[in-house]
Amino acid sequence: MDELDQQTVPVFFLSDSTGISAEIMGNALLIQFPDLRFDRTLIPFINSVEEARGVVAQLDEAMDGPVPPLVFTTAADDVVRQELLKTRATIIDFFEMHMSKVEAVLGRAGVRQSARLHGVGDMVRYNQRMAAIEFTIEHDDGQSLRALEKADVILLAPSRCGKTPTSMYLALQHGLFVANYPLVEEDLDSEHLPAPVAPYAARCFGLSSTVERLSRVRDQRRPGSRYSSADQCRWELRRAAELYRAHRIPTIDSSAKSVEEISALILQTLKHDARSDRPRSRRRPHEGTPA
Repeated sequence: MDELDQQTVPVFFLSDSTGISAEIMGNALLIQFPDLRFDRTLIPFINSVEEARGVVAQLDEAMDGPVPPLVFTTAADDVVRQELLKTRATIIDFFEMHMSKVEAVLGRAGVRQSARLHGVGDMVRYNQRMAAIEFTIEHDDGQSLRALEKADVILLAPSRCGKTPTSMYLALQHGLFVANYPLVEEDLDSEHLPAPVAPYAARCFGLSSTVERLSRVRDQRRPGSRYSSADQCRWELRRAAELYRAHRIPTIDSSAKSVEEISALILQTLKHDARSDRPRSRRRPHEGTPA
């Protein structure tokens, strides 16, 4: 066994903004090494040379440890970035790596402002995203049935199949108005879609899971209960699958997929339906996508 397999690799994500992009792009690379363990540290909002020097000291200290750190950065400010590059650690600079290529193709320099990456930017799109988040929170787990006609997506599933995190991701990252509705026993006993969502079947997506995973997740919430028993989970998942098939509801198995993967599949279906002129949502998905 390689010595590195037995140790933890320190990983730092640096940014003069939120650090979201550094994490996303860095983790996209790290998941290609499933046998290694990583200790991740996010350091956002590095907005001055003094702060950058403090980070450099932290990175150099990590360099003296048993495993050299990996450092990913999307710092846009030239002064901050140049200070960060003084570290002894190896830095993967996503911003400069990609920005210089884009500038070369366009034949002009970018403004290099970090706030434009995850800041307010386009006020129309920002306000759309905020409205989507408010709508999605209000319509979480069937709490509100008001204005369901405004929903771009309605997620249906038995309890604990991943409706809420998927809803919030679609709202936050893509500006979609999402409602999620829990399929309870009386819904699953019926051959019909629940009355509140039946008029909007074309906007519905069903989430499923495996008996083992659903039982395990539920048992963490209500240990030893009928709710978490394998028999109950098996019945609910079977009836939900039958309901999805009967009403031609697209279905996604959430047991082995991340919210990002589930959301991508939903967006792909929405875009396909838009191209096919099938009225699945009230507007084309990209209109609510944040900058």
